[in-house]
Amino acid sequence: MAGPMLRVDAVSAGYDGFQALFGVSLEVSAGESVAVIGPNGAGKTTLLRAISKLIDVTGGDIAMEGRSLKAVPAYEVIGRGIAQVPEHRRLFPRLTVEENLKMGGFLPSARAQYAERLAYVYSLFPRMQERSSQPAGTLSGGEQQMCAIGRALMSGPKLLLLDEPSAGLAPVVVQSIFDMVKRICAEGYTVLIVEQNIRQVLKVVDRAYLLETGRIKQSGPAAELLASSEIRKAYLGL
Repeated sequence: MAGPMLRVDAVSAGYDGFQALFGVSLEVSAGESVAVIGPNGAGKTTLLRAISKLIDVTGGDIAMEGRSLKAVPAYEVIGRGIAQVPEHRRLFPRLTVEENLKMGGFLPSARAQYAERLAYVYSLFPRMQERSSQPAGTLSGGEQQMCAIGRALMSGPKLLLLDEPSAGLAPVVVQSIFDMVKRICAEGYTVLIVEQNIRQVLKVVDRAYLLETGRIKQSGPAAELLASSEIRKAYLGL
């Protein structure tokens, strides 16, 4: 496939008259893991919401595999191969782990492969299999995040969007979440991850973009950004 899998081209977007993104461009190639890092309120979540079509862009365009998403309604985005793991996980607390996973495989194309996908998610996350009949609301924060990622993988996505996967989790769990992201990348998934935990995320992705007040300020290989004196000073307290 020529060109990047996901292309965000000069996108502007916002809410209720508040502009959160100003001409943001980035791309993600197949098999690549890319992070969008930056402070709180920089527009990172707005960017993911624009890609998922939860909000409309006011300028620019977003294309998946060379096809614009402009006219695509939000409910069809998953059919284009984009699955999002929302911030704060958004599981159905009273449903079991397995029922939550099943929710991710609701597309007719995914339903045919339900058993196969479920077996795959359980092989990636054996703990989910151990807890399969437990209500999701009784899981620990880290396990809930695992369940939310598993649910997204049930649709067999081409592109996985992760919105702040470490948010609100205990520091000891955060490391395991990033190990999990690393494993998903190693499985060949294409991942775009928005994350405030800059040091941790730059250790697991290939490339990153720094978003500040709605604009891309810096981009490059993750190791380069991790070594950048500007980022170290502003964000890593070094």
